[in-house]
Amino acid sequence: MLFQEILAIVLYFAGLFTIGFLSYRKQHTDTDFIMGGRSLGYWLTALAAHASDMSSWLFIAYPASLFIGGMKEAWTGIGLFVCMFLNWQFIAPKIRTATEQFNSLTFSSFFENRLGDRSGMIRVFTALILFVFYTIYISAGLVGLGLLLETLFQIPYSIGVIVGIVIVIPYVFMGGYATLAWIDLFQGLFLMCVIIFVPLYMLPNVGGWDGIRTAAAAKNLSFALFPSFNFHAVTEVLLMSFGWGLGYFGQPHIVTKFMGIRNVHDIAKSKYIGMSWMFLSLSAATLVGLVGIAYFKSSQDPQLMFIDMVKNSFPPFVIGLILCAVLAATINAMSSQVLVLSSSFTEDFYKRLFRKQATPKELLLVSRLGVILVSLIAFAIAYGKVSTIYSLVLYAWSGIGSSFGPLIVLSLYSKNVNKYGAWAGIVSGGLIAGLWPYLNRFFPLQMPAMVPGFIVGILSIIIVSRLTNGAEADVESP
Repeated sequence: MLFQEILAIVLYFAGLFTIGFLSYRKQHTDTDFIMGGRSLGYWLTALAAHASDMSSWLFIAYPASLFIGGMKEAWTGIGLFVCMFLNWQFIAPKIRTATEQFNSLTFSSFFENRLGDRSGMIRVFTALILFVFYTIYISAGLVGLGLLLETLFQIPYSIGVIVGIVIVIPYVFMGGYATLAWIDLFQGLFLMCVIIFVPLYMLPNVGGWDGIRTAAAAKNLSFALFPSFNFHAVTEVLLMSFGWGLGYFGQPHIVTKFMGIRNVHDIAKSKYIGMSWMFLSLSAATLVGLVGIAYFKSSQDPQLMFIDMVKNSFPPFVIGLILCAVLAATINAMSSQVLVLSSSFTEDFYKRLFRKQATPKELLLVSRLGVILVSLIAFAIAYGKVSTIYSLVLYAWSGIGSSFGPLIVLSLYSKNVNKYGAWAGIVSGGLIAGLWPYLNRFFPLQMPAMVPGFIVGILSIIIVSRLTNGAEADVESP
């Protein structure tokens, strides 16, 4: 039985490494590695943006939240869906045009060029924020891989984390941006099919919707999106929605996918393809959590719910293929995040501070060395298994979104933002989001870190930019 599961996984990843090897031969410069030469079609862009977003969170953490909290936890998915649509609609076209206009490959270089910051402070702040929160984000993916391999093959968690690093590094190292886009396309379609198939297959086995309702009532879980309509309940679901959704405006591993499309006019096509994928995938993941409520009669580790459900319901080879989707989702997100960090390492540290005249091939080598460095640091964090996947992802997502989301929006839509406001927004948004889990207990209304972090970030940019207006001439908005 174990042989069949391993065989399925080996065959799957053999295909991925084949894609990586073929793409490796096409990477000649740092621009090819970091941005794919801005040559992606709309299908690639759509699936790259969405598949790189949904890590093991889609299969493990999000269904676990429904398994624990009932149907109201679906507001997380609703908030993500709405805000990603707004991201496509209002951010994607402008960021694609603006970054090409300013010849920018990373967030920090765009901010620096857009705001005329010659001091290098924006690059420093951006790189530090990315380093802190993305290493935590990547470590969440490694935790997911460690749990999956530990449950599936009974190997020690620490070995599972090492295996995750061994899988991620080679094809990011080989292919870069374009390779990840092609892999995201393949894996995105595959994992969507899996996340839809599993709960629909399991639904009759738990008695359909009536079985879920009965099980939810027995466990004192609400089966309604609004358990009640009082002020506290409505506020709770709104905070849950925006506490996740606002993060989309500032996630580099997602927003940079908009920057690589060949033709800005194709973004509308990408939007509808991507949002269709997201609707189907999130709806199916919601159903996974609800089916789990009825499927497990006794106590169950929520993080292992999907894995255990699959192990108990399918033959070995199919188990291996299905769990490849979990690996695919995890690795999609991790590889994109590793690429963003290695790009920042190359563009914002090495090129900016040490080798301004470095050759393209030299920068390509540095980018690949950055992949190794970032992966090793994330491994060190994941090895300690300090928190749940849901908590790690939410913490990192909030920190990154609060740091960069407000500045992205205002940089694209306001002419009154200057570099001083940008410094204040990046630092204050990141600090509030990072410290909020420790400050929240002093407030009567509990709220996710994204909300105060995003608000403080926007206010800091606006106020500081106005106070320092005239200190240095602003650069015109694109």
